[in-house]
Amino acid sequence: MKPWVLVLGCSTGHGGETSRKLAEKGYGIIGFHFDRGEIKVEAEKLSDELKELNDGRVHFFNKNAADVNIMDEYIPVIKEITNGNYLKMLLHSIAFGTTTNFFGSKPVTQKQMDMTVHVMGNSLLYWVQKLFKEELIGDGSRVFGLTSEGNYLAMEGYGPVSVAKVALESITRQIGWELGSYGITANCIQAGITPTRALTKITDKWEEWVDKTKKRNPMGRTTEPKDVANIISLMLEPEADFINCSIIYTDGGEHRSGTF
Repeated sequence: MKPWVLVLGCSTGHGGETSRKLAEKGYGIIGFHFDRGEIKVEAEKLSDELKELNDGRVHFFNKNAADVNIMDEYIPVIKEITNGNYLKMLLHSIAFGTTTNFFGSKPVTQKQMDMTVHVMGNSLLYWVQKLFKEELIGDGSRVFGLTSEGNYLAMEGYGPVSVAKVALESITRQIGWELGSYGITANCIQAGITPTRALTKITDKWEEWVDKTKKRNPMGRTTEPKDVANIISLMLEPEADFINCSIIYTDGGEHRSGTF
């Protein structure tokens, strides 16, 4: 029987599709999402779908996974679910933060900045610290963060998220460096522009972004969540044991095609 994986931000987008892909391969899925209304219903439907794929080995929790108190409350639950065995994977796919400029009519506030960097960056570190302390990750475990082209390009309204992504990359790299001797690897996946719910929240010009991406991407299309799910699935294989502290580009070459 395949081990369990933990997906933070499991309801839609990259997290949702990765959950589906890994459930198809027989992994047990522990997922956190923080949704209301229509998206909450979608998450519940996805949970039911996954249970059909992996004999019911699915636990979704509608809680704020970036809250340290939630981590402390649910890590014992995770330990019970896994019978204290190592998680095969932790995927940080939380896409929630403030999208605005540093200057102008609505400049980002300190509160907004701190929240964005914590939720989309620092929270990964606290999860890994706590899971490692409780011996829920170990030899063979994989840690993944999701980054984007905004980590090195300036974009309208993307400043706070860009800072969070750079923090996420640094945290992921350092995790891999410090825990590599335990057989734990940590890498970032950099997807290209992907038409997901998160993209619509980043910019109201998302349709324009999608059109530009199709023209500049060598593959002639945008990245799809299944592309990221496929790469993560491959990365869980033993042949990927020596890939660590890296950014894995999953964008069809988009990041090599000039400015956005």
